[in-house]
Amino acid sequence: MREIVIAGRRIADDTPAFVVAEIGHNHQGSVATCKELIKAAAAAGADAVKLQKRSNRDLFTSEAYEAPYHSEHAFAPTYGEHREALELGWEEYCEVREYAEHLGLVFFATAFDIPSAQFLRRLSVPCFKVASGDLTNIPLIQKIAAYGLPIILSTGGGTPEDVTRAAGAAGELAVLLQCTAAYPVPATEMNLRVIESYRQQFPSTVIGLSDHYDGIMPAPVAFALGARIFEKHFTLDHNWRGSDHRFSLEPEGLRRMVRDLHRVREALGDGCKRPYESEAAGLQKMAKSLVAARDLPAGYRLTAEDIAYRSPGGGLPPYRDGELIGRILRHDLREHEAIRLEALHV
Repeated sequence: MREIVIAGRRIADDTPAFVVAEIGHNHQGSVATCKELIKAAAAAGADAVKLQKRSNRDLFTSEAYEAPYHSEHAFAPTYGEHREALELGWEEYCEVREYAEHLGLVFFATAFDIPSAQFLRRLSVPCFKVASGDLTNIPLIQKIAAYGLPIILSTGGGTPEDVTRAAGAAGELAVLLQCTAAYPVPATEMNLRVIESYRQQFPSTVIGLSDHYDGIMPAPVAFALGARIFEKHFTLDHNWRGSDHRFSLEPEGLRRMVRDLHRVREALGDGCKRPYESEAAGLQKMAKSLVAARDLPAGYRLTAEDIAYRSPGGGLPPYRDGELIGRILRHDLREHEAIRLEALHV
């Protein structure tokens, strides 16, 4: 069966969407801001919040770490110092994890390197995220897989071979997210039908969407295609400093996305066609009944020209017109009077 359990929450084809508010580094290195984001995510209806964990000295080359960083989003003069300014430490992670769990949210993070994976394992996260940039980082995926916890893999920029290799390394607890690693991504490059392809290729794997689109449109479509885990970048203000804020959802956007994901699940139904009570009055008014096309006397034998199709419904439906042709009237019928079987001789 296609299902995964994260922190006691079952996610499968027959369950609602599991929505992850991707805080990433939008907390800007502040525990207080991180808590504000977590609180807002909970209020918007998210199921989980996710941060990003990097051990920057282990992640970057010395040259990259020491490189001057002059971006408008910089928090320090070099790239390494900029990254360090955005990191939360052990005590801070414990504090925000406890706060998230107190609000009923699942808390986890992306591990960008093996020391970060070890850090998160000590933190007892219930699952791990692997970013698109590490889709080919099989040593990292294997290290995380050894923990025996679900691994959510973003597949942005990957080839089919990359995805198959990474899924194999992650094992039975893998979750695959269709993703286009552009920030933001244009609608023409969302390629949501990859969700269907993944479902066919990996019949036991839960599929989802890591969505960098500037808006909420793709999520309901992805749910209809079979995605069940949704990751969306989240902020309190698009204007904050930091490269992710501009394409992240603010609280009202996240609330609407969660709302629409629940609505689309209800709207999809069970696939069994049936009439609903809510349709009855409208259809009664619009439907047609078989009526006399003109005044007809008793003893008259009906022809096709004697039958008209008029609203409202409630009488014999049009598909039964063949049952009337050649039958003899028991009594007179007025023009547009409903033709009923009891008015006809056998």
